[in-house]
Parts: sequence; C-alpha cells; structure tokens
Amino acid sequence: MGEEKAKALSAENLRVIEEIAERTAFISEHVNAMIEARKAANKITDEREKAVAYHDTVASVFDEIRYHIDKLELVVDDRMWTLPKYRELLYI
Repeated sequence: MGEEKAKALSAENLRVIEEIAERTAFISEHVNAMIEARKAANKITDEREKAVAYHDTVASVFDEIRYHIDKLELVVDDRMWTLPKYRELLYI
C-alpha cells in the first residue's frame, strides 16, 4: 500500500482521534475549574448567595462539560462507552 493511499484511508480515524483528544482535554480542564468553583460556592454561608454562586459559576461550567460529553457519546463506539448514554437513560 502506498503512502498516499494509507493517508487517505487513515484520515477519518485520525480526525476521530483528534476530536476525542480535544474533547477529553476540555472536559478534564473544566472539571477542575468546576470543582474549584464548587468549593468556593460551598464556603458561602448565606443559602441564597450560595444558590446564586452555583447558578452563575458551577452550573455554567457544568453545561460546557456536558456538551462535550454528549458529543463524545456520539463518537465513541458503544462497546467502549461502558456507561449508559444520556439518550438511553431517557428510554429506560
């Protein structure tokens, strides 16, 4: 097999690998940010202020993480994704 043919055949696999790597890096980075935001919010004693902090900081980071996880569910093969997928939970 020639180099050009090998590149053409592996291009889609490389694209998928890059997408998975980018999304998992984003998730990892933002999980740490969410944990720190949650720790800061948990130190607030006033319950209303704590709820506002969760809404304004923790929930927004969580939504970004969730978006990338949902996209990963579409890319990763079912045999490798051992957790129930969100769409599967809806119909159980």
